[in-house]
Amino acid sequence: MKIAIIGSGFSSLASSCYLAQAGFEVTVYEKNATVGGRARQLKGNGFTFDIGPTWYWMPDVFDKFFNDFNKKTSDYYSLEKLSPAYKVYFGENNSIDIADNLKEITATFESIEIGSGKKLESFIEEAKLNYEIAIKDLVYRPGDSIIELVTLQTAKRVTQFFSTISKTVKSKFKDYRLQQILEFPVLFLGAKPSNTPGFYNFMNYADFGLGTWHPKGGMFKVVEAMETLAVELGVKFQTNATVEKIIVENNKAVGLVVNGKNIKADVVLSGADYHFTETLLEKNQRQYSEKYWDSKTFAPSSLLFYVGFDKKIENVNHHTLFFDAPFEQHAKEIYDTKQWPKKPLFYASFPSMTDHSFAMKNQEAATFLIPLAIDLKDTPEIREYYFNKIMNRFEILTKQSVRKHIVFKSSYCVNDFKEDYNSYKGNAYGLANILTQTAFLRPKIKSKKVQNLYFTGQLTVPGPGVPPALISGKIASEKIIKEYKL
Repeated sequence: MKIAIIGSGFSSLASSCYLAQAGFEVTVYEKNATVGGRARQLKGNGFTFDIGPTWYWMPDVFDKFFNDFNKKTSDYYSLEKLSPAYKVYFGENNSIDIADNLKEITATFESIEIGSGKKLESFIEEAKLNYEIAIKDLVYRPGDSIIELVTLQTAKRVTQFFSTISKTVKSKFKDYRLQQILEFPVLFLGAKPSNTPGFYNFMNYADFGLGTWHPKGGMFKVVEAMETLAVELGVKFQTNATVEKIIVENNKAVGLVVNGKNIKADVVLSGADYHFTETLLEKNQRQYSEKYWDSKTFAPSSLLFYVGFDKKIENVNHHTLFFDAPFEQHAKEIYDTKQWPKKPLFYASFPSMTDHSFAMKNQEAATFLIPLAIDLKDTPEIREYYFNKIMNRFEILTKQSVRKHIVFKSSYCVNDFKEDYNSYKGNAYGLANILTQTAFLRPKIKSKKVQNLYFTGQLTVPGPGVPPALISGKIASEKIIKEYKL
């Protein structure tokens, strides 16, 4: 049986491996020149950048994926635990380093707010229990029914689904810096902490309990590892392959039109943007209307800058967060008023501090990211305005002059997400994980209108992020394997 997969992001790569292992003939069609979807790589002037994800969290999910093929991550790439995990700036002479172990993090909390150390220990203990329930069980379920969420363990925690991360954190910790550090990990889920169910504090265990890691060579090494594994299993890849239509006969997907040519397939699985994939069908074959998509809460888009400096940057860590602006105001501008932020929070990554493959000696590769509302007007002038805005703050906070040392600069924003990934309104991370968009309330993995058509990725279960993408690939492939036993 032939399976055609649209797109080659993490969820598609994961699916391709599971389906090939099960004996299917799998071909992946990728519109861009290299595989990896949003996790591609940029090179220029001797610098290397991960275009997309830069955080390696939840290493157990990556381990589980490779273990499913009797492999280990170390067969393909090496990992280094970052110490400190990251730095957070709250203003001039006001920054906190987050250590790589809970004992030191607890001491840091206690030094800032008396009594908060003990509270943090119990908070993380609860987060760990939630992590074990979620990651070892719930997130691997296909999102078909509310019944999937009803277990003895979740029944004991039902109130956590109707409270929020923000409420939980603020009831325990009074210092605004500690609150923001604990609210930060849920931003990976694509929603405001005030809209994210309290149960999702398992992300705090992912942060403080499991730590922050760096794959040598960057996140693209994980893409290459999965591609290598897929090829070993017999998967074929076609790049520069634009899918123009899903061919449907008698309400069954029977192939694709790729670069103007008809390709036959018994099953079609799309890891491309869900909304875009349905535009490859006739209107009466689509499950979800434009009104449906327009009503959904999407995770942010981003304005990214990839910058090469001809000197080493000081007073930063590999991952550095700049929370010297009002958190709630920026969140409101992303989700509520949907406008360019007046004073944005931003994030910076300096992988060359850890990994010499990213820049030449005495140089630094940096990625700067500003979270944005989706579908904003995106022009070169606006991008440059925001670059100068964050560089002004960066130089003040880190007490150094850096602009005159820039020898490479490239940007990426809403228009690029639309162009490169057919991303709905230029979103960067998919559908936010708020209560009304959790599990069975997300778009379905199996099409209800077209037989043999399936979906995987960040707009379906379990949601945004690299580990959830790997899991989504497994869920989708298991559904196909179950239905089309060879």
